[in-house]
Amino acid sequence: MNIKKFSIVSLVFIAIFLMAVTINAQTKGENKMSVKLPVITQVKHPEWSYRANIYEVNIRQYTAVGTFKAFQKHLPRLEKMGVKILWLMPIYPIGKKNRKGKLGSYYSVQNYEAVNPNFGTMDDLISLVKDAHKRGMKVILDWVANHTSWDNVWVNEHPDWYVHNKKGDFVSPFDWTDVIQLNYKNKNMRKAMTNAMEFWIKKADIDGYRCDVAGMVPVDFWNHTRKELEKLKPVFMLAEDEDNFALMQKAFDMNYTWKMLHLMNDIAQGKKPATDIWNYFKWEDATFGPNVFRMYFTSNHDENSWNGTAFQRLGKAFKAFTIYDYTVPGMPLIYGGEEAGNNKRLRFFDKDTIIWTKLPYESFYTKLNDLKYKNHALWNGLEGGKLMPLSKNQDTPVIAFYRKKDHDKIVVLINFSNKSQSFKLENVEIQGTFKNYFSGEKINIDPSITFNIKPWDYIILEKH
Repeated sequence: MNIKKFSIVSLVFIAIFLMAVTINAQTKGENKMSVKLPVITQVKHPEWSYRANIYEVNIRQYTAVGTFKAFQKHLPRLEKMGVKILWLMPIYPIGKKNRKGKLGSYYSVQNYEAVNPNFGTMDDLISLVKDAHKRGMKVILDWVANHTSWDNVWVNEHPDWYVHNKKGDFVSPFDWTDVIQLNYKNKNMRKAMTNAMEFWIKKADIDGYRCDVAGMVPVDFWNHTRKELEKLKPVFMLAEDEDNFALMQKAFDMNYTWKMLHLMNDIAQGKKPATDIWNYFKWEDATFGPNVFRMYFTSNHDENSWNGTAFQRLGKAFKAFTIYDYTVPGMPLIYGGEEAGNNKRLRFFDKDTIIWTKLPYESFYTKLNDLKYKNHALWNGLEGGKLMPLSKNQDTPVIAFYRKKDHDKIVVLINFSNKSQSFKLENVEIQGTFKNYFSGEKINIDPSITFNIKPWDYIILEKH
């Protein structure tokens, strides 16, 4: 290396290091919620994603027949409910060799460029996507890039595309004995995988992907593939991952908040105090920048099947945590069936239909989706307002915060306990007339007002 060039690089590095030290010193003593160093992401989010929510669809279990056509009949209802992104769990043919259960795992893919015949035809899927687009909804597919079924079409044609042990046998990750691991050291396999992801955009005009165990696949593959997909259309990418920020720098728009879900369960069950939420925010702010979308949820297909429904795990705290998911910075997920109050663990490898006789939470979700869409303070990423804690002492079970963006303001008070609590809003910025979002009551806020909040209850105040 040229010595002169080395010196310049060294000086730049030292300058950056000193700047970081200075910023760190300056931020000591500031609010613990502040981010000490800015985290940059190069991902360009699709414009439509900034005010969106996401809804997970299990085609197999959604209706009695479990087809694309049967699910499509629900689109008018979901449109009215305000759903914006439909995430379809894997819709590909499922492997038969070493299959688990009667129908097998959705994540044991036999062919990346075909649809599961049990769900219908390719034309049925295309019709579903077109209908969703007409209703203002986007559609993302669940993608399984880490492994395939034992009888995937690639196995016989390209055995070198898979990982082998010392004996030359295929390798299954963990105890997932119905699948085998792909080899990302093979450039031809990488190219075929990217081509397969391009296929669904070209063929069915889908809008992106939720990527299964994204952290088990090399980051550089995702970075390259995102670039290639963007040449076709703006896409939205969701990583099933929480800790690897490298995934979020160039490839993915959003990742999971598993730690928060586990904390929700513990708070609802009295195992941990609500104040631990502030520590979660502190970790989140230090790990991700404000433009990284975070997906908040009370349930999903894994949590429902293996650990219990949201209603079983959260009990009376279900609505309180749903309010939380919709009002903190991030995108809320609805697991299909939650609006119906589905309170059974859906079998993972066999047929187990969601019961739709009643929709006790549909209006609840409709109102929250409308709030999320219209109130600028609740939009995603940098388009939304920063969360500002309002709890005077962070030892109260009332989690209170304030967000604002342009002319929109929102105040959220949530009692995460089984006892009634009182709370005073003493922040000078939160004064004047606000409206209780659920009751419609106008409230003139001043430092003398005390809010009495019932167990596991909540108050949302907004101002435009």
